[in-house]
Amino acid sequence: MNPITEPKKQKKAKRSHVSLRWKLLFAFGLYAAIILTVLWLCQVVFLDAIYKGIKEAEIKSAARELTTVTDREALSARAGTVCEDKQICLRVFEMREGGQTAAQIADIDLGQRCVIHHMSKDGIFQLYDYASKNGGTLLQRYRYNLDKRVYYEVHGGPLDRSQDEESIVLTVISGDRLFLFNSVTSPVASTVRTINLLLIAISVLLIVLAVILTLILSRRIAKPLEGMNESAKRLAGGDYGTDFSGAGCRELSELGDSLNHAASELSKTDSLRRDLIANVSHDLRTPLTLISGYAEMMRDIPGENTPENDQIIIDETARLTALVNDMLDLSKLQSGTQTLSFTVCNLTALLSSALGRYNKLIEGRECRVIFEPEFDAMVSTDVTRFQQVFFNLINNALTHTGEDRTVIVTQDLIPDPVTLAPARVRISVTDSGEGIPEDKLDLIWDRYYKVDKLHKRGAIGTGLGLSIVKTTMEQLGGTYGVFSRVGEGSTFFVELPLCPPPEPDSF
Repeated sequence: MNPITEPKKQKKAKRSHVSLRWKLLFAFGLYAAIILTVLWLCQVVFLDAIYKGIKEAEIKSAARELTTVTDREALSARAGTVCEDKQICLRVFEMREGGQTAAQIADIDLGQRCVIHHMSKDGIFQLYDYASKNGGTLLQRYRYNLDKRVYYEVHGGPLDRSQDEESIVLTVISGDRLFLFNSVTSPVASTVRTINLLLIAISVLLIVLAVILTLILSRRIAKPLEGMNESAKRLAGGDYGTDFSGAGCRELSELGDSLNHAASELSKTDSLRRDLIANVSHDLRTPLTLISGYAEMMRDIPGENTPENDQIIIDETARLTALVNDMLDLSKLQSGTQTLSFTVCNLTALLSSALGRYNKLIEGRECRVIFEPEFDAMVSTDVTRFQQVFFNLINNALTHTGEDRTVIVTQDLIPDPVTLAPARVRISVTDSGEGIPEDKLDLIWDRYYKVDKLHKRGAIGTGLGLSIVKTTMEQLGGTYGVFSRVGEGSTFFVELPLCPPPEPDSF
């Protein structure tokens, strides 16, 4: 193991042991910390800048609203409402030619340390001159020194609340009128203390809420998960009847249903695995016992070395070979190591030729396989693999056919559901045997599944044929299925897409 990566793996494994309850507590704690950090930044660090921005916006809004009012009485009434609402001081003068004040039209003093109400006439005339030169509008900042009790103009910079209080003065010239607006832009000390106390209370409340929410959510989420974890441990120990039902939220309920379904499927798989081991062991042990017994008998007993005994050994060896070959073929198919070679072929001619050879092999067994096609079907498939599928279906039908020992093979066209034109060819293999119960139809394609759990020594096949059919047809891009009724036999079928017939050669 790489010594550099080993500590990282150990660290990662250590993290994975943190419970959901603590992760939720950390998440809510982090969320509360982020909110508190933003609140502290807004209400402590950036409070001055935010307050100044708001007051500047309010004083400019009041200026836009009041400078458009022309009637004196209306201006005086409107100014009182606006200034009271926005906490703004106001003085409005009517100016003569040459910049001399004629009369004061409006005067709103809210009792604050207002710059414009402590300003001399010379200062007012100076503001008028500056505003005239600046296009009719001028915004200036002033601070009030508590020790010297004077106002002085500033251009920004740090503010010491214990010494200086900052105000802004907006001068606006509108026609023959001079508007002086004044607003304090430094937060009031009592307001700041109130905000800080509220912030502390909010901080404590958020922390308490984070802990309460963590306890509630962890109980509703972590507790069902802990139960599912214990059920999973029992499932790993082989208890397939364990219950994963979980409450609390939709996702947990769906997870519980999925795990219950998985447990059910694992139970079926485990049952099939045990059947597979038992069946394969039985099918291997029986021919091996016969081979060993007949070989010892032929060796030890004079006159037993007969052609009949030799044939028994040959037959049982062939059964072993067939079983091993089927298991190897199925393993290759399911592992994906077996490549397919697709070619366009006449499926009808291929099956007719294959059945001609097959019927010769079973001449002495009083069996018949009937195939009388009415048309030729062209398909693109792997010829070798499809022949294996076809022979497995034939062998399965011969194993379970009835007393007539007859198997019927048919070929049909399946139309496209939209165009209704022939789209697929279906090869059906029908026997007259005992049939299959409806609840077993989906299980017979599983490896080594047997409906009746019996093992017939004289039967053709190894119990793996249908599983090979299923896996091969999935790789060939075809479909498979079965129709069966108990006491009426079974019909197994496979389907492949049709190919257009090749065009004749032109001369």
